[in-house]
Amino acid sequence: MSVTADSEIRFAINLGNAVLAKTLPDGAPGGITVEIACKIAAALGTQPRFVTYPAAGKVVDDAQNSRWDIAFLAVDPKREELLRFTQPYIQIQGTVLVKAESSWRSVDQMDRPGVVINVGKGAAYDLHLTRQLQHATLNRLDSSQAAIDAFLKGEGDMAAGIRQPLERAAREQTGFRVLPDNFGAINQAICVPGQHASRYEKIAALLTQWQADGSIQHIIDRHLADA
Repeated sequence: MSVTADSEIRFAINLGNAVLAKTLPDGAPGGITVEIACKIAAALGTQPRFVTYPAAGKVVDDAQNSRWDIAFLAVDPKREELLRFTQPYIQIQGTVLVKAESSWRSVDQMDRPGVVINVGKGAAYDLHLTRQLQHATLNRLDSSQAAIDAFLKGEGDMAAGIRQPLERAAREQTGFRVLPDNFGAINQAICVPGQHASRYEKIAALLTQWQADGSIQHIIDRHLADA
């Protein structure tokens, strides 16, 4: 496997997805993707080096700039033009945060003229909703958290994102709630820049092995239980 000159593998960690990654008290990245990255590096006999990003779109932007070797992103047809994805290792739900007193009851009501939906620019649900919506307007913010924060401060009619961070925001801020249904199920996978076929084959084989023996699911379950 081709790695960087100092025999480290550079892993792009998207801190914009709070379900999969976070910043620890000491400033280092942690979470599901970081633990999987360490597992990959150990299996390949190298050391991991983490390149952190505030949003998924910025990870994709760097795919052709040789700034990372392996990343963890949501599978999306637009991204597949640049990246090679493994099979998914987790599926997460996309839904919306609304004001408690609003009339919104289902994501089926989202796509209406005049509705403004906050999203993280370049996030998987931004790409998904860009393809699906015909009437509503997307208000693209720098990151998923920025989209939530802007909505909490009164910007937009709702904030779209991953269910767990939205539910956390609703618990911490009175006057908000998360809709019970989802506008999409987002498959998260491991990926490499499209030109690295040999690297892709090795990573996909490792993931297949770890899914079969249950070790990937154990990592996921442990982190989600602590969330």
